[in-house]
Amino acid sequence: MLSGLLTVIATAILTFPAHAYDVAAVTGGGTIEGTVVYRGDVPTKKIIPTKDTATCGGVREEPLIRVSADKAVESAVVYLADVASGKAWPEPGKKPVLNNHNCRFEPEVQVIPAGPLDVLNSDPVLHNTHGYYGKRTAFNMALPNEGQVIPTELKKAGTVRVDCDAHGWMEGWIYVVDNPYYAITGADGKFTITDVPPGTYKLVAEQPFTGPTEMPVTVTGGQATKLDIELKKQ
Repeated sequence: MLSGLLTVIATAILTFPAHAYDVAAVTGGGTIEGTVVYRGDVPTKKIIPTKDTATCGGVREEPLIRVSADKAVESAVVYLADVASGKAWPEPGKKPVLNNHNCRFEPEVQVIPAGPLDVLNSDPVLHNTHGYYGKRTAFNMALPNEGQVIPTELKKAGTVRVDCDAHGWMEGWIYVVDNPYYAITGADGKFTITDVPPGTYKLVAEQPFTGPTEMPVTVTGGQATKLDIELKKQ
Protein backbone atom coordinates (compact mmCIF):
# COMPACT_ATOMS: atom_id res chain seq x y z
CA MET A 1 0.00 0.00 0.00
CA LEU A 2 2.81 2.37 0.88
CA SER A 3 4.54 1.80 -2.46
CA GLY A 4 1.26 2.45 -4.28
CA LEU A 5 0.74 5.66 -2.33
CA LEU A 6 4.27 6.82 -3.18
CA THR A 7 3.64 6.11 -6.84
CA VAL A 8 0.48 8.24 -6.78
CA ILE A 9 2.33 11.09 -5.04
CA ALA A 10 5.24 10.94 -7.49
CA THR A 11 2.84 10.97 -10.44
CA ALA A 12 1.01 13.96 -9.02
CA ILE A 13 4.25 15.87 -8.58
CA LEU A 14 5.41 15.12 -12.11
CA THR A 15 2.11 16.23 -13.63
CA PHE A 16 1.46 19.26 -11.42
CA PRO A 17 0.83 22.22 -13.76
CA ALA A 18 3.16 25.21 -13.80
CA HIS A 19 1.76 28.50 -12.50
CA ALA A 20 -0.01 30.30 -15.34
CA TYR A 21 0.64 33.94 -16.20
CA ASP A 22 -2.25 36.21 -15.18
CA VAL A 23 -3.08 39.39 -17.08
CA ALA A 24 -3.66 42.31 -14.71
CA ALA A 25 -3.82 46.07 -15.03
CA VAL A 26 -0.39 47.70 -14.70
CA THR A 27 -0.44 51.10 -13.02
CA GLY A 28 2.72 53.19 -13.05
CA GLY A 29 4.78 50.62 -14.89
CA GLY A 30 8.41 51.17 -15.70
CA THR A 31 10.67 50.32 -18.63
CA ILE A 32 13.82 48.25 -18.95
CA GLU A 33 16.09 49.26 -21.80
CA GLY A 34 19.69 48.72 -22.73
CA THR A 35 22.28 47.17 -24.98
CA VAL A 36 23.71 43.65 -25.13
CA VAL A 37 27.41 43.35 -25.97
CA TYR A 38 30.00 40.60 -26.38
CA ARG A 39 33.71 41.45 -26.15
CA GLY A 40 35.25 38.02 -26.59
CA ASP A 41 36.64 36.32 -29.66
CA VAL A 42 34.08 35.52 -32.34
CA PRO A 43 34.55 31.92 -33.48
CA THR A 44 33.25 30.62 -36.79
CA LYS A 45 32.04 27.26 -38.01
CA LYS A 46 32.87 25.92 -41.45
CA ILE A 47 29.82 25.04 -43.49
CA ILE A 48 30.45 22.33 -46.10
CA PRO A 49 27.23 21.55 -48.01
CA THR A 50 27.34 17.95 -49.23
CA LYS A 51 24.10 17.98 -51.25
CA ASP A 52 21.66 20.34 -52.98
CA THR A 53 24.43 22.89 -53.51
CA ALA A 54 22.45 24.81 -56.14
CA THR A 55 20.09 25.78 -53.31
CA CYS A 56 22.35 25.50 -50.28
CA GLY A 57 25.43 27.30 -51.65
CA GLY A 58 29.08 26.44 -51.28
CA VAL A 59 31.69 26.12 -48.58
CA ARG A 60 31.77 29.10 -46.21
CA GLU A 61 32.61 30.28 -42.70
CA GLU A 62 29.81 31.59 -40.50
CA PRO A 63 30.13 33.32 -37.10
CA LEU A 64 28.65 31.62 -34.04
CA ILE A 65 27.62 35.02 -32.67
CA ARG A 66 26.88 38.13 -34.74
CA VAL A 67 28.65 41.16 -33.28
CA SER A 68 28.95 44.68 -34.69
CA ALA A 69 32.11 46.78 -34.78
CA ASP A 70 31.17 48.29 -31.39
CA LYS A 71 30.55 44.78 -29.94
CA ALA A 72 26.74 44.94 -29.99
CA VAL A 73 25.09 41.53 -30.22
CA GLU A 74 22.41 40.83 -32.80
CA SER A 75 19.58 38.37 -32.01
CA ALA A 76 20.15 38.18 -28.26
CA VAL A 77 16.96 37.32 -26.37
CA VAL A 78 16.22 39.31 -23.21
CA TYR A 79 13.36 38.37 -20.88
CA LEU A 80 12.10 38.47 -17.32
CA ALA A 81 11.76 35.09 -15.63
CA ASP A 82 9.12 33.95 -13.14
CA VAL A 83 6.68 36.82 -13.67
CA ALA A 84 3.28 35.82 -12.25
CA SER A 85 1.15 38.68 -13.58
CA GLY A 86 1.30 41.92 -15.52
CA LYS A 87 0.48 43.49 -18.88
CA ALA A 88 -1.56 41.80 -21.58
CA TRP A 89 0.06 39.83 -24.36
CA PRO A 90 0.41 41.72 -27.65
CA GLU A 91 -2.57 41.44 -29.97
CA PRO A 92 -2.23 38.30 -32.08
CA GLY A 93 -0.75 39.09 -35.46
CA LYS A 94 0.75 36.84 -38.06
CA LYS A 95 1.49 33.37 -36.72
CA PRO A 96 5.23 32.84 -36.01
CA VAL A 97 7.02 31.13 -38.89
CA LEU A 98 10.19 29.05 -39.07
CA ASN A 99 11.31 29.21 -42.69
CA ASN A 100 13.72 26.78 -44.37
CA HIS A 101 15.28 29.10 -46.98
CA ASN A 102 18.50 28.48 -48.90
CA CYS A 103 19.21 25.70 -46.42
CA ARG A 104 19.16 28.11 -43.49
CA PHE A 105 16.56 28.75 -40.84
CA GLU A 106 14.97 32.19 -41.04
CA PRO A 107 14.94 33.67 -38.54
CA GLU A 108 17.93 31.86 -37.08
CA VAL A 109 16.88 33.00 -33.60
CA GLN A 110 13.37 33.98 -32.57
CA VAL A 111 11.34 34.38 -29.40
CA ILE A 112 7.65 33.48 -29.34
CA PRO A 113 4.84 32.91 -26.83
CA ALA A 114 3.92 29.32 -26.12
CA GLY A 115 1.48 28.32 -28.84
CA PRO A 116 1.25 27.78 -32.60
CA LEU A 117 4.12 27.88 -35.09
CA ASP A 118 4.16 27.35 -38.86
CA VAL A 119 7.12 25.52 -40.39
CA LEU A 120 7.66 26.55 -44.02
CA ASN A 121 9.86 25.13 -46.78
CA SER A 122 10.79 27.84 -49.28
CA ASP A 123 13.34 25.62 -51.04
CA PRO A 124 12.90 23.23 -53.99
CA VAL A 125 14.54 20.45 -51.94
CA LEU A 126 13.48 18.15 -49.11
CA HIS A 127 13.96 19.45 -45.58
CA ASN A 128 13.30 17.40 -42.45
CA THR A 129 12.87 20.00 -39.73
CA HIS A 130 13.43 18.65 -36.21
CA GLY A 131 12.98 20.65 -33.00
CA TYR A 132 14.09 19.60 -29.52
CA TYR A 133 13.46 20.67 -25.93
CA GLY A 134 16.83 19.46 -24.69
CA LYS A 135 16.93 15.84 -25.93
CA ARG A 136 13.15 15.48 -26.22
CA THR A 137 11.61 15.96 -29.65
CA ALA A 138 9.22 18.92 -29.87
CA PHE A 139 8.38 18.39 -33.56
CA ASN A 140 9.80 16.34 -36.45
CA MET A 141 8.44 16.86 -39.94
CA ALA A 142 9.38 16.12 -43.54
CA LEU A 143 8.75 18.96 -46.00
CA PRO A 144 9.50 17.63 -49.50
CA ASN A 145 7.73 20.38 -51.45
CA GLU A 146 8.61 24.02 -52.10
CA GLY A 147 6.03 26.28 -50.47
CA GLN A 148 4.84 23.56 -48.10
CA VAL A 149 3.68 24.67 -44.64
CA ILE A 150 3.09 22.37 -41.66
CA PRO A 151 1.60 23.81 -38.46
CA THR A 152 2.81 22.70 -35.07
CA GLU A 153 2.52 23.90 -31.49
CA LEU A 154 5.10 24.61 -28.81
CA LYS A 155 3.07 24.35 -25.64
CA LYS A 156 5.65 24.96 -22.93
CA ALA A 157 8.26 27.60 -22.20
CA GLY A 158 11.88 26.71 -22.86
CA THR A 159 14.59 26.67 -25.49
CA VAL A 160 13.93 24.71 -28.66
CA ARG A 161 16.98 23.87 -30.78
CA VAL A 162 16.12 23.15 -34.41
CA ASP A 163 18.11 21.21 -37.00
CA CYS A 164 17.48 19.56 -40.35
CA ASP A 165 17.94 15.82 -40.63
CA ALA A 166 18.60 16.24 -44.37
CA HIS A 167 21.17 19.06 -44.08
CA GLY A 168 23.25 18.57 -40.95
CA TRP A 169 24.77 22.05 -40.82
CA MET A 170 21.42 23.83 -40.43
CA GLU A 171 20.69 25.06 -36.91
CA GLY A 172 18.15 27.46 -35.43
CA TRP A 173 16.81 28.43 -32.01
CA ILE A 174 13.34 29.22 -30.74
CA TYR A 175 12.96 30.70 -27.27
CA VAL A 176 9.42 30.01 -26.02
CA VAL A 177 8.31 32.39 -23.26
CA ASP A 178 5.52 32.21 -20.69
CA ASN A 179 5.04 35.95 -20.12
CA PRO A 180 5.06 39.00 -22.43
CA TYR A 181 8.12 40.66 -20.88
CA TYR A 182 10.68 39.85 -23.56
CA ALA A 183 12.61 41.39 -26.44
CA ILE A 184 15.15 40.42 -29.09
CA THR A 185 17.98 42.70 -30.10
CA GLY A 186 18.56 44.05 -33.58
CA ALA A 187 21.92 44.69 -35.20
CA ASP A 188 22.53 47.57 -32.75
CA GLY A 189 22.18 45.26 -29.74
CA LYS A 190 19.43 47.40 -28.20
CA PHE A 191 16.27 46.18 -26.46
CA THR A 192 13.26 47.66 -24.63
CA ILE A 193 10.76 45.95 -22.31
CA THR A 194 7.78 48.13 -21.39
CA ASP A 195 4.96 48.32 -18.83
CA VAL A 196 6.83 46.38 -16.15
CA PRO A 197 5.13 46.51 -12.72
CA PRO A 198 7.42 48.09 -10.11
CA GLY A 199 9.52 45.52 -8.31
CA THR A 200 12.65 43.39 -8.48
CA TYR A 201 12.98 40.67 -11.11
CA LYS A 202 15.38 38.13 -12.54
CA LEU A 203 16.42 39.26 -16.02
CA VAL A 204 17.94 36.78 -18.45
CA ALA A 205 19.92 37.70 -21.57
CA GLU A 206 20.70 34.77 -23.83
CA GLN A 207 22.34 33.93 -27.14
CA PRO A 208 22.94 30.37 -28.42
CA PHE A 209 26.74 30.60 -28.42
CA THR A 210 27.20 32.22 -25.01
CA GLY A 211 24.27 30.72 -23.14
CA PRO A 212 22.32 32.71 -20.51
CA THR A 213 23.44 35.60 -18.35
CA GLU A 214 21.20 36.29 -15.35
CA MET A 215 20.98 39.39 -13.17
CA PRO A 216 18.57 41.06 -10.76
CA VAL A 217 16.89 44.23 -11.98
CA THR A 218 14.75 46.67 -10.01
CA VAL A 219 12.05 48.61 -11.82
CA THR A 220 10.69 51.90 -10.48
CA GLY A 221 7.27 53.11 -11.56
CA GLY A 222 7.28 55.65 -14.38
CA GLN A 223 11.03 55.40 -14.90
CA ALA A 224 13.42 53.69 -17.29
CA THR A 225 15.98 51.27 -15.88
CA LYS A 226 19.01 51.31 -18.17
CA LEU A 227 21.28 48.28 -18.48
CA ASP A 228 24.47 47.42 -20.33
CA ILE A 229 24.62 43.64 -20.47
CA GLU A 230 27.84 41.84 -21.37
CA LEU A 231 27.51 38.25 -22.51
CA LYS A 232 30.37 35.87 -21.80
CA LYS A 233 30.92 32.35 -23.04
CA GLN A 234 29.85 29.92 -20.30
